[in-house]
Amino acid sequence: MSLAVTAVCAAHADDAAMGGNTLMAQSEVQTEPRKNILLRLRFGLQAYKKGEKGEAFEAYRDVAEQGHPGARWKLAHMYAEGDGVAEDDYEAFKIFANIVRDGAEPGTRDSAFVANALVSLAGYFEHGIPGSPVKADPLRARDLYWQAATSFGEPNAQFEIGRLHLGDGSDANGRTQAAKWFNQAAKKGHAGAKAMLGQIYFERGRNVAGLALLTEALETASPIDVDWIRVLHEEAFALSNETERRIAVERAQAGLASR
Repeated sequence: MSLAVTAVCAAHADDAAMGGNTLMAQSEVQTEPRKNILLRLRFGLQAYKKGEKGEAFEAYRDVAEQGHPGARWKLAHMYAEGDGVAEDDYEAFKIFANIVRDGAEPGTRDSAFVANALVSLAGYFEHGIPGSPVKADPLRARDLYWQAATSFGEPNAQFEIGRLHLGDGSDANGRTQAAKWFNQAAKKGHAGAKAMLGQIYFERGRNVAGLALLTEALETASPIDVDWIRVLHEEAFALSNETERRIAVERAQAGLASR
């Protein structure tokens, strides 16, 4: 009999003799590490909000080493963005890979971390990481985007699948498939997807619908995306007449108000 099994049997024997006190003590011991993890995680969150990135990084790393998926996810992004620590894409890649390896069922508490990690890995495989074993592998990237988009409904992955369909050629079917994926992501508020879908609508002569989506996209775009979305919006705006512009703005305002 192993030492672990022996210890459990002894605990049950003592518990029977002492009216359950041992089991209560065991429960307290088991919950104590989790309590410490949550306290350390809370400290990391508070430190990060205060701008104390170094202390936040240390706290996240401590919790990540104990397997907490949220802490691992945050740590990976800090490495990827050079946020409070020296930028290290390969270190971020390894952490994202571990999150994906451990996995989570769609719809569970940790599924968002897995879905985002899949998208991050796909981005690394799409371009490769210079000076590391991770080489550009577009097919692998596509597979990871597909997994995140179909299994988890991840909007960034849906946007990327749409973008890849556009890159496959300018045929009508490719643009139809792209529009389908952009539409799914746009429904979840993805600004880039709204912009791309709006452009497709505009190209098809649906000027009001297209300009409305482009207007929504411009209003909600992140700093990374705002410049290219503004270019698309200005082109569509210039090609629309006054009536189309007015109706499009009204639709965009209604859409933003319903968020």
